[in-house]
Order: sequence, then C-alpha cells, then structure tokens
Amino acid sequence: MKILVPIKRVADPNNANKMKVSPDGKRVVSGDLPWAINPFDEYALEAGLRLLENGATGERFGELVIVTLGPEDVQTTMRQALAMGADRGIHIPIDEEKLDAMIVAQALAAVVRLEAPDLVLMGKQAVDGDSNNVGQMLAEFLGWPMATFAMSIALEGKQIVVGREVDTGVLTLRIELPAVVTVDLRIVLSKSVRNGKTPESHAYPDDVRHISVKGIMAAKKKPIATKTLEELGVQPNLSVRYLRFEVPPARSGSTRYVESVSELVRLLHTEAKVI
Repeated sequence: MKILVPIKRVADPNNANKMKVSPDGKRVVSGDLPWAINPFDEYALEAGLRLLENGATGERFGELVIVTLGPEDVQTTMRQALAMGADRGIHIPIDEEKLDAMIVAQALAAVVRLEAPDLVLMGKQAVDGDSNNVGQMLAEFLGWPMATFAMSIALEGKQIVVGREVDTGVLTLRIELPAVVTVDLRIVLSKSVRNGKTPESHAYPDDVRHISVKGIMAAKKKPIATKTLEELGVQPNLSVRYLRFEVPPARSGSTRYVESVSELVRLLHTEAKVI
C-alpha cells in the first residue's frame, strides 16, 4: 500500500500570539518564530504510519511519501517528517506567497497521478490560513471519493471505514480506495487507526510519535525529489489575493449584565450595533 501525505510548514503554532501584521498591512509576518509541520498534517502523517505498520513489532507493510510546496529551505521541515518515518519526499519549489488553495490542489493532483497512491491522507486545514479547501479541491480534481474531519480510520481490504466527527456525533463512511481523507486531531488517539496488522490489544500513545536520534540520522539519507510546477503542468495563476490584513480591535475586558433578553437585544442594536 502506498500513502501520500501532503505537508505544509507553518510558523510555530505554539507561539501564534507573536505573529504580527506588517506596517503596510499587506502580509502577516512571523518574525523569528521557527518553522514546524502544520499540526493537522503531522496528525495525518502519524495516521499514515500507523496504517502501514504493525504497531507492536514495528514491521512496515507499505510506503509513505510526503509532498511539500515551498522555497528551498522547506526541505528542513520535510526532514522532520522523514525522521518520523516517511520513506521519501517530493518538493515542489515555489515562494509561498505565490500559492493559493487552487494552485496547491492542482499541484497535488498532478503528483497523485504520477505516484498513483492508494490513499491521500492530509490535515483538514493549515493553522495559518485556516481555509479548509485543498482536500476537497484535490478530491474533485481526481474524481476520487473523500471523507473530511476523520477521527478514526480502519483499513479493510480495498476499503477504508472512516469515522467523521460532526456536530451531532460520529458519521461512519465506507469508502473504496483510492480516496482522499482529511483528518482531525482525534485521529491520533490510541485506538483511532486500525489496519488488521496491529493487534487489537496494542495501544498507541494519544499523540504523534517522538522523533528518535535513529530517525534523524536515517532521514539524512532519505531521498527528496524535486518537481517544478512547470514539470507538473500547473500554471501558478493566483485565483485568491489578500488585499489587506488588520489586527482585530482590543477587547475592553469589561462585562455588563442585563435583566432580560429584550434589554440585551436593545443594547446589541443601539449600542453595540451588531444587529
């Protein structure tokens, strides 16, 4: 089985409060924040590794390939994914400011056609843009079935059974492979991924795996191929442009209590002017 996991680098999400808007308002700047794998993509990577291994013995049964769009130094982030256990990488070099969801989805679709994976596993969204578009666009371009917001995956032959987290509970879907699946954070709970190889008694930690020194050393030797958008037949024509970014107004920190719903509605209308 071959699994393709697209990953994106983002500024350290644990220090997102340090992000700033540039003085001209044209972009968000991260300053000196370190780069990290987008958390939801990291969850997808962990889920993919669990699908391809016997968790009790560590034996592997397939190949996991990562793909990333970004400048040359994005390969440092790719090496983190390779150190976790991915087998090889594909780098599509481009300035991140020249990307939008449509271009990313078209590029990924071209890579999928070249690699012919059985499954594309990806994060439900990136924590910087939060657009939640690429997975759905990719499935449409490929004409593949898909499931979003997956909190569990079970591999059953040429099908997967996906538990989708929805407002009213869990929606279960049975999908024929090949398919596209976007994952939510609960996909890394101890029993969320089943592949028929890992014993039911085995419990993973409720998180992604730690990178070992052995993994770091192995990652240095794993191949990263380069594919340009031109080679993939994709035109980098932006369909979405950001005109301006603004920091939201600071909250007053004060609280005002009202006696009735009617008074609340009146104040929201006359003073807050939000309705």
